[in-house]
Amino acid sequence: MTASPIYFTTPVAGLGQVSAANTGRDGSGTLVDILTGATAGTKIEEVRIKAAVSTTGGMVRLFIYDGSSVTRLFDEVPIAAATVSATVEADETVVFYDNLVLPNGYILRAATHNAEAINVIAIGASA
Repeated sequence: MTASPIYFTTPVAGLGQVSAANTGRDGSGTLVDILTGATAGTKIEEVRIKAAVSTTGGMVRLFIYDGSSVTRLFDEVPIAAATVSATVEADETVVFYDNLVLPNGYILRAATHNAEAINVIAIGASA
């Protein structure tokens, strides 16, 4: 028996702002929910990370939570130091993913290493 392919057809975007310092890589501390997997799954194509303030060198960490008890580090994205002004933009990084699929109820979460306001936006589609 051949499995039927799943097509991701409904656009989704999840967003949150991380700002509480969290140096943990073990899923503890303050984490912000960004996007929850839909019933038939959600494919995340890109995560856009945009500072809302001046930043010092640091890291934004992405975690995957299984919806019941386990949170695991998925990715770390460096944040550059930048003093924003009328002529200097805030740090921005876009990370593209080929195979990041959240099953039903799984949650993409984020944290920032430094206490600086950073927007995290996940863009993709649900089946």
